[in-house]
Amino acid sequence: MRRQHTLTDSPYGTLTLVATDGVLSGLYLPQHRHRPAEETFGERDERPFAQALDQLGAYFAGELTTFDLPLHQTGTPFQRTVWDALVRIPYGETRSYGQLAAALGKPGASRAVGLANGRNPISIVVPCHRVVGANGSLTGYAGGVDKKKALLAFERGRAGVTTGGADTLFALS
Repeated sequence: MRRQHTLTDSPYGTLTLVATDGVLSGLYLPQHRHRPAEETFGERDERPFAQALDQLGAYFAGELTTFDLPLHQTGTPFQRTVWDALVRIPYGETRSYGQLAAALGKPGASRAVGLANGRNPISIVVPCHRVVGANGSLTGYAGGVDKKKALLAFERGRAGVTTGGADTLFALS
């Protein structure tokens, strides 16, 4: 198993991208909670990341709303199921942990969904920032709640959005 990494600037600080056998396996924000040790990232090399860097650039430019990248996700079967569900949350929308658990056929598993969401190693591309508390609160984010708030505001195109729909449960203020 060969690992490589690169760094790239973003509106949210320097991102660390990690590839396993040439496939994106990690995208970490600065001060990312649950970030693996640097020595596990392998050598620094941009070559495996051309497509990811292009798509991230388009995302941050407001030109891309859905990533289309091969991913190497390492986690438990339940974690991978949660992460797969995250990519189905539309750009600019949110879901609560309970809504996500119910969509997975496990309505009592909102806490487990939250734990799996927090362990997502491929931030932004696998949009764990789109999951909020039952009351719409911006509970936890491995990259920091301030980054979660900023990403959601960016996707909404403006700050201060408040909506009452079941799929749009956050208020930025």
